[in-house]
Amino acid sequence: MWAEAVSAVRDLGRLHDIARVLVRYGFGDLVRRIGLAGALERAGRALKWNDADTFAQIAPPMRVRRALEELGPSFIKLGQIASTRVDLFPPEWTDELGKLQDAAPALPYTSIHEQLTHALGAAPESIFARLDTTALAAASLAQVHRAWLADGTAVVLKVRRPGIGPTIEADLRLLARLAMIIEADAPELRRYRPREVVRQFSRSLRRELDFSAEARSAERIAANFAHRPDIVIPRIHWQWTSEQLNVQDCIEGIPGHQLMAAEAAGLDRKLLARRGANAVLQMILENGFFHADPHPGNLFYLPGNRIAFIDFGMVGRLSEARRHQLAMLLDGLASRDSARVADILLDWSGNGNGDRDMDALEEEIDAFVDQYHGVPLKALALTAMLSDLVTILREHELALPPDLALLIKTFITLEGLGRRLDPDFDMVAEAKPFLQHQLLAHTAPTAMLKRGWRTVGSSLEFVSGLPRDLRQLLRAARQGTLQVKVDVVPLQRFGERLDRAISRLALSIVTAALIIGSAIILTVDREAALPGGISFGWLGFGAAVVGGLWVLLSIWRATRRD
Repeated sequence: MWAEAVSAVRDLGRLHDIARVLVRYGFGDLVRRIGLAGALERAGRALKWNDADTFAQIAPPMRVRRALEELGPSFIKLGQIASTRVDLFPPEWTDELGKLQDAAPALPYTSIHEQLTHALGAAPESIFARLDTTALAAASLAQVHRAWLADGTAVVLKVRRPGIGPTIEADLRLLARLAMIIEADAPELRRYRPREVVRQFSRSLRRELDFSAEARSAERIAANFAHRPDIVIPRIHWQWTSEQLNVQDCIEGIPGHQLMAAEAAGLDRKLLARRGANAVLQMILENGFFHADPHPGNLFYLPGNRIAFIDFGMVGRLSEARRHQLAMLLDGLASRDSARVADILLDWSGNGNGDRDMDALEEEIDAFVDQYHGVPLKALALTAMLSDLVTILREHELALPPDLALLIKTFITLEGLGRRLDPDFDMVAEAKPFLQHQLLAHTAPTAMLKRGWRTVGSSLEFVSGLPRDLRQLLRAARQGTLQVKVDVVPLQRFGERLDRAISRLALSIVTAALIIGSAIILTVDREAALPGGISFGWLGFGAAVVGGLWVLLSIWRATRRD
């Protein structure tokens, strides 16, 4: 408890900065509702309120994006994660948040030299034959410099910005507290699952801060494509790679967004589209470990129509069971089996409310599937179908698990990339062989036998542990230590309000007693005073005034809050 209090005091400055930015962009009401009224007042005095009114005229998605950009790296990353939650936010929000750029002004080389020396264990000049002191690229968490080894190999050094860690940890603590407040006090925002989003974001950001984790992800994907010479993953130089530094081969190629340059170099854009889609689909549906941000900025086109992937800070994972469910979902869409599709979606969302939700969802999915009746498979737009399905979920206030939300966002990005390269790109045709393989692999005798043995093993383990569990349960019952916990949130809030009311009542009684006692002292013995000449009676009246003002202020705050 003491540690939490110290942490809260330490983060007060950052809390005030957050409130100031939110007020500036017209979110003063949100600041009040989440309990930052004091910071709001200070921010209001430091700002021209007309500016806040001006920003309030901008569309809410744009205001949120601009506020996140101003709040810094942690909030930019939060917006990027939110842009992947197509199941929670409508397209106008995800599109706007998708514009959040991770670019930032590069620090002078002198500012990161000490960080590089610490990460390398020696001065960079003693390790690399040459090092370009001008940054190749810069982002909110890191910046990249090109260097050359003694044998002439070109490498890139991705070094973490100095001092970024403590700022991000402070932001994560504040976001966790704010998410709890929002879920408790803003019912209309509860459906966005702020605590779950913050938990997902915290894991993702801490993983992205660890550059050695990014390097391991790159090596894992490289191993999966070891048999594919058309897919290139930069080699990691582990002797210099650490949590703060990632050293890997420098990719010399045509950036993914320079399509005309690729065509001028004699590359086949249609073949590049197929190979890129094939690679990402293999990651998703076969390997279950995929690059979750395959946009043009993370791709290079190489001679021989090869494709290089870089930047593995954001990766997704899909279990074997999840991959099979995905294949079943897409097969259900193709076969117009709305009951199966609805069942899978409710299983994914994990928060259906019985037969009524199932019936309503199935009816809407049935209407959705019917619009594709008679449409040839090659004419189906896979990502459009998935987007429409997600819209249905959102309207029913159902949310997907984070891994599936990230997957759908990846599908959308992938099809957009394919169509940029080839306007006739057919995502369904590329995905069909992988889906068929997944369905067949799930029903193969070896796979069924493996699942059967796993089920038998789990059942035997449960049965063997049952006597021990029952014995512990009976022992707890005999000792009177058996507890059943029922968490009723509305009752808890009522208890908190009752506790505050009792505190005000107690202070009111004490204040009244001080007034009466002080009046008696002044009436009976006017000479009674402290050594400094201060009268006991007037001292009591002063304390009563302070107590009365506190009671009035507390009542006023409670009224405003309600």
